[in-house]
Amino acid sequence: MNLLLVEDDPSIVSIILRGLTEEGFNVSIAPDGSIGKQIALKSTFDLIILDIMLPGLNGLELCKIIKLEQPNTPVIMLTALGSTENVVMGLDNGADDYLVKPFKFAELFARIRMLLRRYKGSANLDQVINVADLQLNVTAKSVKRNGEDITLTATEYRLLVFLALNKGKILSRIDILENVWDIDFNLGTNVVDVYVNYLRKKIDKNSDQKLIQTVIGLGYVLKEK
Repeated sequence: MNLLLVEDDPSIVSIILRGLTEEGFNVSIAPDGSIGKQIALKSTFDLIILDIMLPGLNGLELCKIIKLEQPNTPVIMLTALGSTENVVMGLDNGADDYLVKPFKFAELFARIRMLLRRYKGSANLDQVINVADLQLNVTAKSVKRNGEDITLTATEYRLLVFLALNKGKILSRIDILENVWDIDFNLGTNVVDVYVNYLRKKIDKNSDQKLIQTVIGLGYVLKEK
């Protein structure tokens, strides 16, 4: 599922991005309200998370615009403004839910699940991605190849989820670093190559069809041959 996070605090972005990626979501980031508006209106998202105090266009105005154009897209306000008046104002401007900072990721994720069930139905949350005989259940965090369970580390799992959500698409090492690790690495690091090899040993080792493929000079892709 695709989520949009409009937030200008890098530390909060890092926490939410890492948590949601681990849960199997594809997250787009906008650092201010104006960019958030452009991204929200040109793409389709399953849910949008907005801060209120944003540069450019504040979250209340942005929420009103989004709900006018996309009334079936759920919106969560995530803000330090926690008075009753602020909560009422956020809900009056179209927000479906309102969470006050500081917050625990577990609570945010529970609210996300609740809204997705309300808008999309619970079936859509049980996302299963199939590539040939590889089956990845994002909700259960289970991986099978030819019906056999495969045990992955947390980092290997995040890497596989990112590859699977973008199956058939060539992903550069920078794409993978930014979305799987979410920290600044020396671009000369070989951490991506190391973990791709770890993953290959578990996913492709005992199969004739190799799903994780190297595209020389470009990156990696998960696809059927």
